[in-house]
Amino acid sequence: MSSCRKARVTAKVLAALASLVLVAAAPVLAQTSYPGVGRAATPAELKAWDIDVRPDFKGLPKGAGSVAKGMDVWEGKCASCHGIFGESNEVFSPLVGGTTAEDVKTGRAARLTDPAFPGRTTLMKVATISTLWDYINRAMPWNAPKSLTTEEVYAVTAYLLNMGGVLPDSFVLSDATMAQAQQRLPNRNGMTTDHGLWPGKGLGNGGKPDVKPVACVKDCVAEPKIASFLPDFARDSHGNLAEQQRPVGPQRGADTTKPAPADAAAAAAAATAAAAAPRAAAAPASPGAQALALAAMYTCTACHGAENKIVGPGFKEIAVKYAGRADAESYLAGKIKSGGQGVWGAIPMPPQALPETDAKTLAAWLAAGAKK
Repeated sequence: MSSCRKARVTAKVLAALASLVLVAAAPVLAQTSYPGVGRAATPAELKAWDIDVRPDFKGLPKGAGSVAKGMDVWEGKCASCHGIFGESNEVFSPLVGGTTAEDVKTGRAARLTDPAFPGRTTLMKVATISTLWDYINRAMPWNAPKSLTTEEVYAVTAYLLNMGGVLPDSFVLSDATMAQAQQRLPNRNGMTTDHGLWPGKGLGNGGKPDVKPVACVKDCVAEPKIASFLPDFARDSHGNLAEQQRPVGPQRGADTTKPAPADAAAAAAAATAAAAAPRAAAAPASPGAQALALAAMYTCTACHGAENKIVGPGFKEIAVKYAGRADAESYLAGKIKSGGQGVWGAIPMPPQALPETDAKTLAAWLAAGAKK
């Protein structure tokens, strides 16, 4: 048989074998699920997850919202956290401010590189309007994410840009006008790939890494041990963490009813000494000690220090503020029970579910000066 004919026969045999393999593999390739395990996602489920919007506006739903509509939504659902004019407060960063009409023209927020400017707002930093729309749509308001309608998301985005001087009062933001609004974003030309987060040719920096690590081969620094830490006053604020973990798996919560590991030896020594010492009659606890014990039991000490502010004001600061008030005791008892916001800043204190007698005990202690 000639070499050419041998080659043709070999090719035919290989083709036949390949066909057999493909036929045998077809059922396996067609199998898209495991029998009895799971099911295909429904169109409604896919739609609920497929909500991202790209910078080229792919994924943006049909709809529209006006600046005027956005103001109504903002005042009802956004202003409590972000401020009436987007200035926010001590808890949340400001959204609006720091941009100028010149920034709208150039597409570069000049104050981003101004070290004298006190802060960086969202409108100074964001380079794509899709980022605003997408985040508002999926995460706002924080207590009810994804509850805004498509019209409300368009409207709130329009109003936010209007507060920043980007869009006029009469503007209606929609899937058709989104590109027009993008062309007025103050920092639309601020995005760059000329850094180590985008390595490789064609992405801006020719492959430069953002760090240059050097392997340690001798006299190496000991690897630090990283662990969580709870201050003593808050160690048992949320109950015993060891009882809040599953009995299987590698994670074990710390037994927060016992001293921290660093103090375990000292605690054991103290316990031994206490056991060996003659028993003495326990002195009655002072009113201050009783009140502090109540405050710790109801986790008040997680936010209030004895003297100074932690999250809320210190107990001593509260006592000084209401020292000259005739109804201080009844007023403070009411505030402990009902909570509130605005007296000591923007951070709210939630209502406290504690017996009336304990609330009055704490209030009387505060009104008397919060002495230890």
